[in-house]
This record gives sequence, structure tokens and C-alpha cells, in this order.
Amino acid sequence: MSCLAVELGSQHVTYLITFACYGCHLHGAESGSVDRTHNVHRTPVLEADFPRATAGSGLMDQAPYNLDEVRRGVVLAAIQEECTHRGWSLLAAHVRSNHVHAVVGAEVAPERIMGDFKVYASRRLNRMKVDEPGRKRWARHGSTRRLWKPQNVSAAIRYVVDDQGEPMAVFEALGIEGV
Repeated sequence: MSCLAVELGSQHVTYLITFACYGCHLHGAESGSVDRTHNVHRTPVLEADFPRATAGSGLMDQAPYNLDEVRRGVVLAAIQEECTHRGWSLLAAHVRSNHVHAVVGAEVAPERIMGDFKVYASRRLNRMKVDEPGRKRWARHGSTRRLWKPQNVSAAIRYVVDDQGEPMAVFEALGIEGV
């Protein structure tokens, strides 16, 4: 099956997976935040709510985590390796300083994909000993959006690769047909 076989009748599905670094996207910290009821593309988002952001930061027991150039490269390599190991189709990924986007085709639940990305990236970072033991790196959940049509997959790839600002650690599968 092609990496872009987004067949609605099969189990192979393509997702846009997004997750943030620990403490970097607190609800209310800035206008434009999302939550469970404000997370549909091109619909209204949350306005800044500084009391909510302050309450969220008060719950943190570590400083926010940011990915420098070395860490971004490690996280991207871990995502690529995990996709190869699991037989998932990585179509695009962009590891930013405080969040990660990936477009992935797989036959498993998107929550598993996101969880595995976080686990394997953390293991690689732990082996490098770049952070203190017990360092929290990732926000508790993230976004796992199913891409129903080939044009949705194409748009997600463009969003991940081209619409994130200055490129950081980026991967794009080449030669993808049908997108």
C-alpha cells in the first residue's frame, strides 16, 4: 500500500499529530490558544486569559522545556526511526523549539503514535544525558487529527513543512504521488 493510501474503507489512516513541550503552551497565555472546545481549524480560538495561564504555571513543578538545535535533531531522528521500526509512513515532520508536528500514515490509533514519538524521543535524549534525570519534556496530550481526504493530507504536509516559520528540524517524504 502506498504511503498515501488514505483509503476510507481500510485501516490505514493518515493523521496530523501535534504535541507541545512541557509548559510551553499554557491555556490562556496568549490569544489564539486552543482547548477541547476551541480547536477546529479556521474557527474562533480562546482569547488571552492571564488568570488561567497563571493558574496553569502555578501547577508546574519544572521550568518549561525547549528544544535547541541538537535536541530538535535528536527528536526528529527518533520519530523517523520509530516510523521505520513500526512500519508507519512518515510523510512530513517539523520539530520546533517548543512543539512537534508530524503527518503519519499508520494502522494504529493516533494516540499510540504520539505516545511512541514522545517515549522514543525521550529515550534518545536520556541516552545523550543532555537533561537532568526526571526532566519533563512533553505536555500531557496533544492533537491527533485524522486526515480524511488526499487533499487534506497535502494541506497538512504543506502546513507542517512550509507554514511554521523559519525551518528548524524538518523532514518531508519526496516523490509522494496522489497528493
